Amino acid sequence: MLSRFDEQLSAMSADKQTALRLSHEYLMPNRVETWLAAGVPLSIGRREGYRIWDMDGHALQDFHLNGGVFNLGHRHPHLVETLRNGLETLDVGNHHFPSAVRGQLAELIASKTPGDLHYTIFTPSGGEANDMAIKTARQVTGRSKIIAFEMGYHGSSGLSGAVGENSNAKFFGSAFECDLLRVPYNDLDALETLLKAGDVALFMAETLPATFGFPVPDPDYYETARKLCDDYGALFMVDEVQTGLGRSGKVWAIEHYDAEPDMLTTGKGLGGGLYPMGALVLSRKTGAWLHEKGWGYVSGFGGSEIGCLVGIEALKMSSSDETLANVATIGAHMRAGLDALAQRYPFMFDIRQLGVIFALGFDNDLGGMRMASALYESGLWAMFAGFDRRYLQFKLGLLADTAYCDEALERVETALKKVTSS
Repeated sequence: MLSRFDEQLSAMSADKQTALRLSHEYLMPNRVETWLAAGVPLSIGRREGYRIWDMDGHALQDFHLNGGVFNLGHRHPHLVETLRNGLETLDVGNHHFPSAVRGQLAELIASKTPGDLHYTIFTPSGGEANDMAIKTARQVTGRSKIIAFEMGYHGSSGLSGAVGENSNAKFFGSAFECDLLRVPYNDLDALETLLKAGDVALFMAETLPATFGFPVPDPDYYETARKLCDDYGALFMVDEVQTGLGRSGKVWAIEHYDAEPDMLTTGKGLGGGLYPMGALVLSRKTGAWLHEKGWGYVSGFGGSEIGCLVGIEALKMSSSDETLANVATIGAHMRAGLDALAQRYPFMFDIRQLGVIFALGFDNDLGGMRMASALYESGLWAMFAGFDRRYLQFKLGLLADTAYCDEALERVETALKKVTSS
C-alpha cells in the first residue's frame, strides 16, 4: 500500500518527484509535508522576471519574491550579464584585504542612506548583519539589553534569531530572555518604560514588521522613538532587509518617518537575486570601533567581490528616479484595484500599503493561509504572514507594470470567489 506521501507524489513528473523525495529525505522533511498538506506542491523550475514555473509547468506570478530577494525580478538580464562579465576577472576575493569593488559598493551605500550613516560591514545575510548590529551596540554603549518588537523578525542566525518573536530561539534553547527584551509594535509608552531603566544598548526595529503583515506605524512613532533613545542613551537601528531598496517608494522605508538611525541593515534584494549579500551600515560615531578592532568581524563570504559587483548594479537600479517613479505608479494602480475588490468582497477587511509593500487582511484567523492556497491554484504565489495568519504578504516587484497588476487583480478576485463560496 502506498503511503500518503507517495500518493501525493504519484501524479507528478519524475523530475519533480525526485526533487521532493530528495528534499524530504535529506533537507526539509517537515516543510515538504506541510506544503503538500496545504495544497502548494511547489518546486520551482523555470524563473524569469516576476514569474516562476513549477517543475510540472504550473505558471505563477511571483508576489512572494522570497522576502524581497527578487525585487528586480528573477534573473534580470542586466544583472546576469554583470555577474557573467565579472567572473572573467573576479571571484569571492579575500576579506582580509582592501578591495576596489567592495569599497565602491560601500561608498554607494553611504551616499544612499540617511543621516550620518557612513561605514559598511558586509555579511552573507541580513541575519548576520543584525547579529553584528547587536554586538556593535553593546560595544559602543557598554550595555547589554536589546529591545525589539514582540512580533519582529530579524533572522535565524545567533542573536538575530532570539530578538523579537523568539519561539524558534526557545526551541533551540537560545532565547537569552534576560537581555533580549520585547515591546508591542507602535507602543511608545511600553518602549519608554524599558528605556527608562538606563541599561538598554539598542532599540532595533523592522520599519514595517514583515512577518507580522507589514503594519504601518503612527506617523510620529519613529521620530519619537528616536528621541527617546537619545534621552535614555540607547542606539536606534532599523532593519530594512525586507522594506528597503525602493520598495516603500523611497530608498529606505524609514525615510518616510523623519528619524535618522544610528545603524541600518539591508540584504535580500542587495544581491539582485543572484548572490547572497547582507550589510550593516553604521554612523561614523557608532562605527568608530573599526579604527580600533579591524578584525572585529570577519567572514569568508561577507563582501564577496563578485557579489559586490552585482550589488552595485542592484542598488543603482533599485534607487533610480525611474524605478521610484514606477513604484509610485504601480503602487497607486494596485491600491485602486484592491480597494475596488474590498468593496465587493468584505472578507478582505484590511489593506496595508507603503509603496509596493502590501499586506491584505482577511476575516478569518487563517485567512491569509487560505488565500495563499487559493491564489496558488489561480496562478499567483504570495506568502501568508507567519506571525498573523489573517494576513497575506502581497509583494509587488519594483519593475512591474500596470498590465501585470491587472492580471494579478483578476487572480485575487478568482481566489476570493473560491474562498468565500466554500
